[in-house]
Amino acid sequence: MRRRSLLAAAGAAAALHPTSRAKAEDPVDVALVLAVDVSRSVDADEARLQRLGYRTALTDAQLIQAIRGGMMGSIALAYVEWAGIEYQRLVLPWTRIGTQQAAEAWATALDEAPFASLSWTSISGAIDFSRRTLDSCPFEATRKVIDVSGDGVNNSGPPAEEARDRAVAEGITINGLPILNDRPTFGRRPPIPLDIYFRESVIGGPGAFMIAAEDFGDFGQAVRRKLIREIAERPGQPLRV
Repeated sequence: MRRRSLLAAAGAAAALHPTSRAKAEDPVDVALVLAVDVSRSVDADEARLQRLGYRTALTDAQLIQAIRGGMMGSIALAYVEWAGIEYQRLVLPWTRIGTQQAAEAWATALDEAPFASLSWTSISGAIDFSRRTLDSCPFEATRKVIDVSGDGVNNSGPPAEEARDRAVAEGITINGLPILNDRPTFGRRPPIPLDIYFRESVIGGPGAFMIAAEDFGDFGQAVRRKLIREIAERPGQPLRV
């Protein structure tokens, strides 16, 4: 069963590559890494809700309209899952999204991709891995953005602030989507409210912002709002969401 799942996911991911190869010379409005927490504080149902939230958001008509409304009319997207400092994984490679069809193919590939969960929470590891992923992006992008979502503070690896500052120094914007889950991480409450922690220690760079989800049930709507804002933002222009 696991072998069939892996083969199906590999096939779905492979289906994304022809678009990437064929359009590698084309510029995009934004190169966006979705860096998603899969630490043990995120149970199987919550992990499913996270992926569902991204799949639903990416195929939303208003989001596609926001993508098509950009100067280039397309974005580049990579999907990363992360846990402790030892675990970061590129689940879906760089894919050019400029049509409803491309978005739906991406959503199908995410739905079929294998899932794994590990202990601890390393936001610093997630940011550093996402920064390296941006370095490998085959598309020329007007903006580079890392979108970090998670339900806990950094408790593995170097401080999140150090990784954030390295990314910001390279002109990368880090936005945040803290999940204000009422269940404490490993039975311990965070030292400060998670939204305040994300604001002070995670987000940074030009135009950085944060949208909090009250819980995993609210995650999908928060993702949609956040992606529309990230994609529709125009450098030097005021933004209305």
